[in-house]
Amino acid sequence: MTSTPALQLRKAQHVVVFTGAGASAESGIPTFRDALTGLSERFDPAQLATSEAFRADPSLCWGWYEWRRHKVLQAQPNGAHLAIAELAMHVPKLTVVTQNVDDLHERAGSQDVIHLHGSLHSPRCIDCGLAHTLPLTSDAQPEDGSRIEPPRCSACDGYVRPGVVWFGEMLPEDAWGAGLAVAQECDVFLSIGTSGVVYPAAELPLRALGQGATVAHINPVRFDVSSQEHFLEGPASVMMQSLLREAFGNHPDS
Repeated sequence: MTSTPALQLRKAQHVVVFTGAGASAESGIPTFRDALTGLSERFDPAQLATSEAFRADPSLCWGWYEWRRHKVLQAQPNGAHLAIAELAMHVPKLTVVTQNVDDLHERAGSQDVIHLHGSLHSPRCIDCGLAHTLPLTSDAQPEDGSRIEPPRCSACDGYVRPGVVWFGEMLPEDAWGAGLAVAQECDVFLSIGTSGVVYPAAELPLRALGQGATVAHINPVRFDVSSQEHFLEGPASVMMQSLLREAFGNHPDS
């Protein structure tokens, strides 16, 4: 392939950036399994991240997710988040699709982010599904976590659950539909910090490729991709800032 991702970015009309855990790792956000500490470390993640687990022990699950949410609030967007937000200034249209449940893309300046796996910051009632809009506690959480009784729904008095997609749950229909649509209409698709093996999300770069888009994977660990795809090996922040410099010239380092 003689055409580089940077060259295609310069010509692109619509760019999709698709991010996974690797895009937030440099911000110090623990991965799901790494985050199992203290009270929860004796559990398999699947035993905490299901509606059955939440109903069986609401305060343990809610306490652990509150610990994770506070870790996210303490973190800052890294160079990859900032470069992605800056990319929007260089191309006619940019869409960010993420598997991450943090808000670091938004805090870096990205607009209208599509969250395939929900968000730690969008809790809802486990019974009626009503969004919980009252402020969550801002109290610091102990490092080993703690049991915390979940809030109650203002409509039906059910427990408020974290607004993330748990094991065995479908991706949010609106978000998944939007992700598929943009994957099929973009001309450059950048997959950052995701291994590309977990379905259904891994279908997105394939859809883009099938529609003739330039697809590039950015990851510190190389994995197999087809001969039609590009692979940029390295940390997300370094590779994204390098890609922007190559495509658009000097830009302020983040």
